[in-house]
Amino acid sequence: MLKQALVLALLAASSATFAGNWQVKVGGSVISATDDTKLNPATTVKADHEYAFTPSVEYFFGDSNVSTELLLAAPVNHDVLANGTKVASLKQLPPVLTVKYNFKNSTRFTPYIGVGGAAFLAWDEKGLAEKVDNDYGFAGQVGFNFQPADAKNWGVFADVRYADLSPKVTLTTGTKFNLDINPLVYTIGYSYRF
Repeated sequence: MLKQALVLALLAASSATFAGNWQVKVGGSVISATDDTKLNPATTVKADHEYAFTPSVEYFFGDSNVSTELLLAAPVNHDVLANGTKVASLKQLPPVLTVKYNFKNSTRFTPYIGVGGAAFLAWDEKGLAEKVDNDYGFAGQVGFNFQPADAKNWGVFADVRYADLSPKVTLTTGTKFNLDINPLVYTIGYSYRF
């Protein structure tokens, strides 16, 4: 009986500790490549812009202004263009993990900034792309969350992330180069804190 009471007390304490510390977000994103790659003076290679469903989960550390957020996404299909013509395609997962500072204030508008890391996990290469290596790089984030007056737990958010990603591409011809994508990810959606 004492063990059961102790277990129940620990469960209640842990529930109280974690209540209000988790937030989930459901959004849509535009993944916009900001760079291109010169293979030679006559050939420029670039990844196209894509759209993605991007849920994320965020954990707030107690009553502090610090949180950490993991951006997930459905697989993203990128076309690779050489001088504007599609020459290859690939799929990738773009998880991004950031540590954020939330500027809490007396309003329902909460701006935030974050820094962290991003991954480019590639597969299903087609066309002239024989192999695309995974890549990892720095990530930055800026945005805001807004909670309407009649909302108890939910809100809306918008943010922009930057990721420093240049995966190595091997073509069927044997040519190798770094595909400079370095995307900006523009996201809007709903948030729910529990």
